[in-house]
Amino acid sequence: MPLIEVISSLLGRASRALGLETIDTFPPGHRYADTRWDKAYFDIPSDYKPERIEQAMADAIINTPSVFVYIEHPTPRMQRALLGVIHARLRRASTPPNDLLAMLIAAYASPRTQEAVPGLRAAIAGTDGYDPSMRVAHLAAWLADMPAAFDVIDAQ
Repeated sequence: MPLIEVISSLLGRASRALGLETIDTFPPGHRYADTRWDKAYFDIPSDYKPERIEQAMADAIINTPSVFVYIEHPTPRMQRALLGVIHARLRRASTPPNDLLAMLIAAYASPRTQEAVPGLRAAIAGTDGYDPSMRVAHLAAWLADMPAAFDVIDAQ
């Protein structure tokens, strides 16, 4: 191996270890290793531990819910962050947050997305084949009937 490649490899490792790079996935072997996000929307340093990564992602979703669309296979915690925003908007507004509900439905298009709230996958799957606006309306109604579902405490 040429010296330049060795030096480049060592610099890359040091850069990641010091948190100088932005990552777009959990570490290999992590239980949410399938989860991916667009680095352009989430500035997650490479030295963050998985718990801190997930918290940073959830905080970003709470602050700017529209970034949820840039996550593939969101973790249950990320989904609960979005569900919390949806729930707050359902309580405050007369119209449901259709854009956020549509993002949640899209996330469940993949079977690799883990369920955040018991019955959510079934509620979404029950509307397969419906018009997108009807799917959103059914999900909004289902979520409106479950106010306690968003008070789930994240287990370590």
